[in-house]
Amino acid sequence: MTVVHPIARAWITTGGTGAQNYDEFADDAEITAIIETNPHSALGIEMPHRAPESLGKSFLDALPDAVARLTEAKADGSYTPAEQVIVLYRISAPGEESAYGLFAMVDTDQISTSADEPGLVIRNEDVFIAKVRERVALAEALGHLLSPVLLLQTGRGEELHAALAAATEAAGAPAATDTDQAGRTHAIWLLGPGPEQDELTALAGGGELVVADGNHRSLAAQTGGLPRFLAVVTTPASVAIQPYNRLVSELTATPDELLDRLRAAGAEITGIDGPVEVPAAGGTVHLRLPGQGYAVRLPHDPGASRLENLDHALVERLLLREALGLDPGDKRITYVGGDYPASWLTGEVDAGRAELAILIAPVTVDDFVAVNLAREKMPRKSTWFTPKARGGLVVAELSR
Repeated sequence: MTVVHPIARAWITTGGTGAQNYDEFADDAEITAIIETNPHSALGIEMPHRAPESLGKSFLDALPDAVARLTEAKADGSYTPAEQVIVLYRISAPGEESAYGLFAMVDTDQISTSADEPGLVIRNEDVFIAKVRERVALAEALGHLLSPVLLLQTGRGEELHAALAAATEAAGAPAATDTDQAGRTHAIWLLGPGPEQDELTALAGGGELVVADGNHRSLAAQTGGLPRFLAVVTTPASVAIQPYNRLVSELTATPDELLDRLRAAGAEITGIDGPVEVPAAGGTVHLRLPGQGYAVRLPHDPGASRLENLDHALVERLLLREALGLDPGDKRITYVGGDYPASWLTGEVDAGRAELAILIAPVTVDDFVAVNLAREKMPRKSTWFTPKARGGLVVAELSR
């Protein structure tokens, strides 16, 4: 029996509600600006305390506002209901190969976080528990899920990719489309009960599913006691891994002290003339400090595991914890995904809004797969998969 199921009661966008997921922003002011420009965006429900009319409230205090916005969106026709459906999903853009996925519900009890924990859904990354608590509180207040967990089908990915491409090609005009901030078109089609639905859910659940995006949302489903969570099951051919960088607003040491501490830990440091970019390959990270850039080769431990020697793990352990004394969850650290170019990060330092930018080469697919097969956890915020599944297109109503 498959672990992927139809959505018992779905609410399908009629247009204008699509949104970046709540964790895709480096600056909270961007969230407010987007909601102000598009008040129908689901972002105002997912991040209620960032909506213009709710500014100044805490996340928990703004939950009634989120409930009111979703209720209004359903009443004004921004969403239309559907029963027992899966939703075909295609993301396309000129010059890019189309990405395919499937909105559906996935069994929460299949989530596995270690080698001795059975389950077909592998969650592979450490999380920030405060964010998990917010997602639990939001689901409990709304009784709905708006943002999907992105799952990679590793066992039957090629079959699923071909089947989804054929299904969307034959499906006619989409039920709705939405354009994201990068100019990609997100299109969805409803598919009700029948042999085709059965075939696609069997393919989607036909092998191990790796959480590519949505580690907090999947843990929130467990913590909140949800039997199933909303997901987009996609294929390896539909995604790529982009850089996931760090920005430190305030240093706990002078720049010279930081560099000296890194050298004392065994790092090799050379200056960078010209713009500081994301490294072309792993093994070296690039730093932008006020007035100067550096290439830093952090020391690998030959006795450590492949996971412990990943660039993101070394940055977390040697640079943030040991050299700066910062816990990875410290509010002075901002995790900046691949939608933001290197010039944006270095510009924040040059403008004085941050004191350090850390640019890290993307995790390789080989490393990502190896860590997951070992059921180990990736360092926090280390894999930025693109394209991202759009929130607010398909909403799953939870049974009471």
